[in-house]
Amino acid sequence: MTKKELALEVIRRLKEEYPDAGCTLDYDQAWKLLVSVRLAAQCTDARVNVVVEDLYAKYPDVESLAKAEPEDIEAIVKPCGLGKSKARDISACMRILHEQYGDNIPTTFEELLKLPGVGRKSANLIMGDVFGKPAIVTDTHCIRLSNRIGLVDNIKDPKKVEMALWKIIPPEEGSDFCHRLVYHGRDVCTARTAPHCEKCCLEDICRKNI
Repeated sequence: MTKKELALEVIRRLKEEYPDAGCTLDYDQAWKLLVSVRLAAQCTDARVNVVVEDLYAKYPDVESLAKAEPEDIEAIVKPCGLGKSKARDISACMRILHEQYGDNIPTTFEELLKLPGVGRKSANLIMGDVFGKPAIVTDTHCIRLSNRIGLVDNIKDPKKVEMALWKIIPPEEGSDFCHRLVYHGRDVCTARTAPHCEKCCLEDICRKNI
């Protein structure tokens, strides 16, 4: 089985296992996803979803958040860790959205990458979830599972994993595929315990590079 054939079979099985998989960060406006994905660095999505409720209660739109002092933002987002740098990036990012984009978010990958605190992972998440464009989000689950399954060969650098996956994952499948890897990585192919191979839908095709 080639890597491309393996990828297509993994996609098929994960679709059956997690038919409704989507982004686990809560948001109802595009700019909120931008904020949440920055807060999610080295923090669980579940905690981010709780913390942003307080943030948006005080700053309900881009303009109010853009005008907030970074120290005031930090006081709220501190439970997510790295509070000072995250608050600084969110403040600078919201100011750019307010001043240059009319409180909207950029619509191209290249423009998103220019925003403070936005890397390839975040930009891909937004392109896939907000704009429905081809995207591969190389978070920790994607990197770990892609290596274990054998879709990539001992590659840990996020950009290199992304580039390798682009070669074997159909563009229209990339975004949902990465969401399903998150679900599978949390429930079955776990990081902090031995993976639960006995209940894995990929058990017979996985290369098990653990």
